[in-house]
Amino acid sequence: MAQVSRYNLRLAQASRYNKDVPKVTFSNLNRTVEFESGKLPYDDHGKPESLLDVAMNFGITLEHACGGSCACTTCHVIVKEGTDGALTPPDEDELDRLDTAPGLTLHSRLGCQAIVKGDVIVEIPAWNINYVSEGGGSMNLGDAIPPAKSLPPKDIAH
Repeated sequence: MAQVSRYNLRLAQASRYNKDVPKVTFSNLNRTVEFESGKLPYDDHGKPESLLDVAMNFGITLEHACGGSCACTTCHVIVKEGTDGALTPPDEDELDRLDTAPGLTLHSRLGCQAIVKGDVIVEIPAWNINYVSEGGGSMNLGDAIPPAKSLPPKDIAH
């Protein structure tokens, strides 16, 4: 009897621990990160413990031109798994903003608004990854963004 009780206690502790340590997988980047709920440092990257906040805390680039304030769609992600309660439901502001997102799907979310509550797998749309890799940068990078390259002057015929 005592053996069964200890086993059940371990199972209960294990499921509680996993519930408090969600996994976020960025599928097209082959990156999975875990964090302890309530202990992730917050630095104004969208809502606390949002997909954007998690990504930025783990050095994963997720563009957020508006600073994570639900005023653009550059942090648009597509939820591949975890649509059943692993993220907070979208509010009206997010849904209205998503209507303007390129590549909108039924599983689209704004990374700055979707708070992680369980294990989730998301994909960052290719246009977003390409934007960053081709020199686009977040306004949150401040002076770290190099100035645009100037083009050589064109000959002007008079």
